Amino acid sequence: MTVDSFRGFLQCLDEADALVSFDEPVSWDLEASAITTLANRSDGDVPVFESVAETAVDASLVGDPYRGPRNRPWDHLARAIGLPTGLSGGAYYERLIDRLRSPQEPRVLERDAAPCKDVVRTGDDVDLLSLPWPYIHRGDGGRYSNLHTVVAPDPETRWGRWSSHRLMIHDGPFASLLFLAGEQVPNRYYYDYEPREEPMPVAVVIGAEPVVQSTTEMWIPAGRSEATFAGGMKDRPVDLVPCETNDLYVPATAEVVLEGRVLPNERLDEGPFGDYFGYMNGPRRSMPAFAIDAITRRTEPRVPFCVEGTGVGYGRNSGSTLQLAAAGPDATLGLQAAGFDVESAVPWRFTSRTVWVISTDRPYPGYLHQLANFVFTTWGMLHIDFFVFVDADVDPFDPQAVLTAIALDADPDADFHQFGVERMPKVPLNIYQTPEEKGSADVGTSKAKTAKAYIDATSDGDRTDGTADDDRRKRAQERLVTAGMSAARFDLLDGEGEAR
Repeated sequence: MTVDSFRGFLQCLDEADALVSFDEPVSWDLEASAITTLANRSDGDVPVFESVAETAVDASLVGDPYRGPRNRPWDHLARAIGLPTGLSGGAYYERLIDRLRSPQEPRVLERDAAPCKDVVRTGDDVDLLSLPWPYIHRGDGGRYSNLHTVVAPDPETRWGRWSSHRLMIHDGPFASLLFLAGEQVPNRYYYDYEPREEPMPVAVVIGAEPVVQSTTEMWIPAGRSEATFAGGMKDRPVDLVPCETNDLYVPATAEVVLEGRVLPNERLDEGPFGDYFGYMNGPRRSMPAFAIDAITRRTEPRVPFCVEGTGVGYGRNSGSTLQLAAAGPDATLGLQAAGFDVESAVPWRFTSRTVWVISTDRPYPGYLHQLANFVFTTWGMLHIDFFVFVDADVDPFDPQAVLTAIALDADPDADFHQFGVERMPKVPLNIYQTPEEKGSADVGTSKAKTAKAYIDATSDGDRTDGTADDDRRKRAQERLVTAGMSAARFDLLDGEGEAR
């Protein structure tokens, strides 16, 4: 059964015995995030904090609601969009890609039919601190919303552009948005609105239905609408409703909507924040000021958040799951549409926002370099610095299969390639850049060279020809068997681990 709201998704999790509610008051100050971190690490149930201390509005916090089960992270999202659970990664990608090929236009509701309009506050009645924004990591610059959908105007589509940019709460009606130049929505602000000294209308949607949140992780191309891809994803239209104070449309079943303007030439402090690289990212800098004109919400709203950055390579939260379950299928479709012979493009489960595995055929010499150049220079891969290319018959969802391909088919001298040039897209969140290299604090852009790289772990055809290379592969296979892997996986060994 497909769900049409965040509340419906929580009910779906509850029916699958994947939800746990806390009735005793919990503090937004580190306590909710600490409990969520423990649940994430233990593959436990998704926590819902029904009572949040020191909060004016009767609201709940939900910790990492999109984090899927460790063996099949896509299972919860599959259930939410009406697909079977228990699918293999490849089967899930195939089913979702088939839906994404058929986007559906959204449906517009009247305001009185939209649950996100249950409570409307405008003007002097706007108070951001009335809601239970969490303080997630000790050392963060402030309280954050980091699991939401930013809706911004787009001249090429009626429904606007949807994306995700973390929001640091200030006081009264103000917040700061992490707008990094190079991404589509920030570019509209920096290079269109701000030069004309015009505020850019924006809505921040908290607690949207799963398909809406999923599209913020996707590679939706310019001129196409995330709203239509969200409809395709669940195989029926998404319901939208007009905002109260601007011309944008927002998901009608959202828990909370912040309507406002990103002000030209106005900056507020932003960060540091424990982000997805696994480090506290700093130093504190200035980012565009977001002035909130209206807060509309459901009665007793549920406010989701994501615990990012709790360890290097951390892959057990909502962000990593949405990368694997939503960004991967869409990226696969995008690469196929661009003419590449890609079987699947899959975020590496343990470092999903920085490393991806692409299983692909290799139809001609130079193909992999051409593919790498394409993915490294497209805005959709702005955050991804490292790719592993494997043969089309290698399962990119299987870490053992990928590591085996690297061990057996990647020559350290010839198959490791770096794109260290200034024109490559990059972001100043990268941990390998110094503060000076991170560049302009005004637009968040980085002027340093990148460390983008890829490994060619494809087999280059049949190597069982008695050559010296063949001998090296035998030794590598024998060492992997000694380390505990099954000899049955390897073509140059007998079933006992000895060379044929």
